[in-house]
Amino acid sequence: MNIEKLENTLEAILFASGNPLEISALADALGMQKSEVKKAISALEKKYCDTCGIRLIEFNKKVQLATNPDYAEAVATMLNPIREKELTNSALETVAIIAYQQPVTRLEIEVIRGVNCDYAIQVLLKHGLIEAVGRKEVIGKPILFGTTEAFLKRFQVKSLDELPNYDQLLESIKVLAEKRQGDIQPEDTSLYNEFEIPEQEDSEG
Repeated sequence: MNIEKLENTLEAILFASGNPLEISALADALGMQKSEVKKAISALEKKYCDTCGIRLIEFNKKVQLATNPDYAEAVATMLNPIREKELTNSALETVAIIAYQQPVTRLEIEVIRGVNCDYAIQVLLKHGLIEAVGRKEVIGKPILFGTTEAFLKRFQVKSLDELPNYDQLLESIKVLAEKRQGDIQPEDTSLYNEFEIPEQEDSEG
């Protein structure tokens, strides 16, 4: 199978599936080398870029066709009349900490953030960005949380190795905590403005 036919075949499979598919599974099913499939995926990534309405995203050794985030509002208007509100800074801080520290308990998150995280955790669970991955072997056996594949997809990173520097994360949280203590309410401050999440949630009281 030549490269052009392989690209078209992968495009058809991904479109028909609608779900993330493992690169290794695609290679096995098509009887191709994994390197050849990756080359075709790279070509499709270039094809679906810039202003194109479709994007090919790669995460956790899987690939999937998805809509371009630039057109999320138009898609939501058509397909989801009841638009959810944007995730709060609190939820973004919490999911960032979980991503770096996982598996991590609620109490451990609260020690870093300095505030209660019950609501933020419930919001993240609702959106499928985190999940319970076990219990810590200490008194009370608290639940351990970790990120999901949905987290990788939503933040458009192929793996957790692509996340920003952890020291920068802690410094950002420290700054936000100091603002909270001074009764300053940062309306637009976010740890990851480059990782905007379309869905929204009511702000914490």
